[in-house]
Amino acid sequence: MTSSAAWFRRAAEVTPGGVNSPVRAFRAVGGEPFFVERARGCRLWDVEGREYIDYVLSWGPLILGHAHPAVVEAVREAAARGTSYGAPTPAEVELAEQVREFFPSMELLRFVNSGTEATMSAVRVARAHTGRDLLLKFEGCYHGHGDSFLVRAGSGVATLGLPNSPGVPAALSRLTLTAPFNDVEAVREIFCAHAGRIAAVILEPVVGNAGFIEPAEVFLPELRRITEEGGALLIFDEVMTGFRVAPGGAQERFGIRPDLTTLGKVIGGGLPVGAYGGRREIMEQVAPVGPVYQAGTLSGNPLAMAAGLAQLRMLREDNPYPALERRTRRLVEGLLANAAELGVPAYGGSLGSMWGVFFAPGPVRCFADARECDVELFRRFFHQSLDRGVFFAPSAFEAGFLSTEHDDDVIEDTIQRARESLRAALG
Repeated sequence: MTSSAAWFRRAAEVTPGGVNSPVRAFRAVGGEPFFVERARGCRLWDVEGREYIDYVLSWGPLILGHAHPAVVEAVREAAARGTSYGAPTPAEVELAEQVREFFPSMELLRFVNSGTEATMSAVRVARAHTGRDLLLKFEGCYHGHGDSFLVRAGSGVATLGLPNSPGVPAALSRLTLTAPFNDVEAVREIFCAHAGRIAAVILEPVVGNAGFIEPAEVFLPELRRITEEGGALLIFDEVMTGFRVAPGGAQERFGIRPDLTTLGKVIGGGLPVGAYGGRREIMEQVAPVGPVYQAGTLSGNPLAMAAGLAQLRMLREDNPYPALERRTRRLVEGLLANAAELGVPAYGGSLGSMWGVFFAPGPVRCFADARECDVELFRRFFHQSLDRGVFFAPSAFEAGFLSTEHDDDVIEDTIQRARESLRAALG
């Protein structure tokens, strides 16, 4: 049996830091990552045979859990017919129709290969549609690794303590404006200072890449009003929130209709895929109808389309959302009760099957608040949890997720293991 440590040493010889995405390296929590051998349902097994209850779920898309039989069979059948054609397929049309049923604001949509591609493309279209260059984003929100988004970003950028990224030209960085999440007045001031120059406002309507942060009641409605009055487009990055906080994402949950929406791996059952879409007159800017060029040889590839169709059909037919929301709420209540019992300040919440807990007294309304959490305690708690077979995200600045495979017994078991983990982390 080859150990995770041995695989990590081999990986470090062929890829930067031994990983293909930075947060996987465990830099924020210390130690070395485990290497996964297989997964099923709500559990992972590493190459040494250790079993973990998984609350990362490939960072969100596996709402039906790992290796769901319907998804696996759909991919198997699609692969037998060919893995890529470079030509249109009926599955692309069917999946687009399914997505639009869940997200009516996406009157036209285009499949791409990742959430990053989706957000980059959406911003390009917004700039073309408005004839403006400036982009407003929010501190701690992460929209992929496109140049425009790596200014005061969340996810791995926050985890590694990087305020910006080298390699992004200063001239391009100056086109990205930032404001604190939930700060309407800051947004108004920015629109006043740059009147007629802002092409779009992009945000995670519920933040997941700086930990779980909910929007204040007035925040999203005010953003909608300010962007409409200022002639800018409103882009909801629902790569995390799509199908998570509600079947139709945050826009359904909060009753806000954005101009453009971006989605990610959840629409491909966990396979590499993304999509961007919105109002017809905006999306008709995209080639071949309009002048905005965006292309991808593997966009709409048959494996991702098949997996996505299988997953979305299951969600529509089974409607697991009430049970998912109840269990997610119970998990957070249990984790907060553990902290209270042991005298640890903690703050958390959930929407749908997306959740998060900070070791901080709260409330946490923006990235600056999130950064006040006890990162060192989280580091110890993370490793104690891992030792007890629970895999939480390896960063204090990431949301967690549930799947339909996390039943009531799994949740209660997790709460109990987490109680012992926190007790051990406190020494």
